Amino acid sequence: MTGQDVERPSHALAADLDRFLGDPLAESGPFSFADIVAHEEHDALPPEAVELLRSWGFARYLVPEAFGGGLRNLEQLFLLTRVLARRNLTVSVMFGSALLGVNPVWLWGDEEQRERVARGLLDNGDLACFAVSEPDHGSDLGTNETVAVPDGDGYLLTGEKWPVGNATRGRFVTVYANVEGTGSSLMLLDKSQLEEGSWDNRPFVRTVGLRGHDLSGISFDRTRIPGGCLLGRPGGGLAGILQVLQITRTAIGALSVGTMDSVVRIALRYARERVLYGQEIYRIPVIRRHLVRAHLDLLIAECTALPVTRSLSVAPSRLSLWSSVVKYLVPTLGEEVVAETGRVLGARSYLREEVGSGIFQKLQRDHAIAGIFEGTTHVNLHGIASQLHTVAQVADRPARDGNTVLRDLFDDAREAPVWQPSGRALRLTNATEDEITRGWESAVARARLIAGRELPPAEAGALTKVLDRLSLLRGGFYARIAAGSLDATTAEAQDAAAEHCLYHAAASCLYTWLYSFEEERTTPAGTAWLVLVLQRLLSRLGQPTEPDEALLGPVEELMLACLDGPEHFSVRAIRSACRTT
Repeated sequence: MTGQDVERPSHALAADLDRFLGDPLAESGPFSFADIVAHEEHDALPPEAVELLRSWGFARYLVPEAFGGGLRNLEQLFLLTRVLARRNLTVSVMFGSALLGVNPVWLWGDEEQRERVARGLLDNGDLACFAVSEPDHGSDLGTNETVAVPDGDGYLLTGEKWPVGNATRGRFVTVYANVEGTGSSLMLLDKSQLEEGSWDNRPFVRTVGLRGHDLSGISFDRTRIPGGCLLGRPGGGLAGILQVLQITRTAIGALSVGTMDSVVRIALRYARERVLYGQEIYRIPVIRRHLVRAHLDLLIAECTALPVTRSLSVAPSRLSLWSSVVKYLVPTLGEEVVAETGRVLGARSYLREEVGSGIFQKLQRDHAIAGIFEGTTHVNLHGIASQLHTVAQVADRPARDGNTVLRDLFDDAREAPVWQPSGRALRLTNATEDEITRGWESAVARARLIAGRELPPAEAGALTKVLDRLSLLRGGFYARIAAGSLDATTAEAQDAAAEHCLYHAAASCLYTWLYSFEEERTTPAGTAWLVLVLQRLLSRLGQPTEPDEALLGPVEELMLACLDGPEHFSVRAIRSACRTT
């Protein structure tokens, strides 16, 4: 039995949560689509949903093992959140907002702060929030009107933060404040320690999606804050925010991948059951094309996101760039998958009942937040563009020890190392540390050797052709960027950043095949899936490319087999099926 034949602990844990939450198509239950939609009509969550999750122990996975919890690494939390998000994004976002609120404590807190917050989450089910945005400033983090004035051994805090997830329900508040004499800093507040009447919550904001989520605000009026509340370097609040967001930007990909799994499943089931013109509508070419594209985009999203979750434990200094790639590309793919599957459902995509109890409408509304939270699409593209010239200059030079890093990121037989939280491990820029970009040419050379030695001629030819086309486009792109200058504020730079994300995704798919399909790539679907996702990325790069029909059959068969099985639509499901053929 090989290592790949044994289910990894993180996958086993996610499978256990999936079984515990039950079939979302059941007639009732706090995580059934029927109950979720019924309660959303009243801007509420099914009343038992949060307690059911707490009884399973979900809060344990917001607290790192080092501080008494169950969180081993970000990949583990991503897999759990994906399970939850395929049912209810509102609950997922509630816990995600809590993670954002406590991560500064894990990164920079002292022993007392970490112990108090960990005990609150683990023993009481307390929530947390990240109070950064202000009503008049939005994402302009350089403008911070919330002020903390030293007063004895503590501070007096005045200002307002809005909108903030969990601001009302959360006990712990990580607040971004301008500390007099120090500069903008992060401070940990515990509402149970604050004087009654010295702070207040703003009402919940009514939103298009995530109905029932606590999106509200919090205001302070000379609120007495005990001493010992600072997190991280005094005056280093802005840098701290940017570092914390690297973690949650990556984790947000789980919301999109979970949503994609549900909408593909709903639309595919509908296409197999709905009969028009004497046949199931899946047999209509345009319907089939929508579903195949959606499935391939899901695979691309997974190959892009999961390795970056592992980088928090393997190579955290890379997250300044890679997290923004995930945060831009994966929600963008998610939006397009929702649109593709909506076209399959037709008029039923507009109904708040019927197919899946009307859950498609909720998923569509809720997923819109994925491109907004933790920095909008434009903010993340700006972050990528600001580093792109440096990346392009070394894009054709393999990184030292790059293969070791890539195997740690892309070999799915391995558990990611346990995360040891440290703010010092995160950086504000990647410099030239980008093994995913820099490893492309050597990976392509290796893939060509494998194709010539192991694959049937037709399959080898298809793989070589798509790699050659991508290499030509990619080489010209990075040469142009390296030779010129790029103003990250321009629309041209945003377009270049978006194109870079597609090359990053292509490399991620190739590395996944190289490091996780060593035993499966000669099976019918073991290489076909790679050719198909690379062809899909070529089409996204403006090169009209349809999926190779000769290779589509085995992958399409596995997609259909996942419809009613326990597996998610995923690369892992393809690999598992390859091992049984």
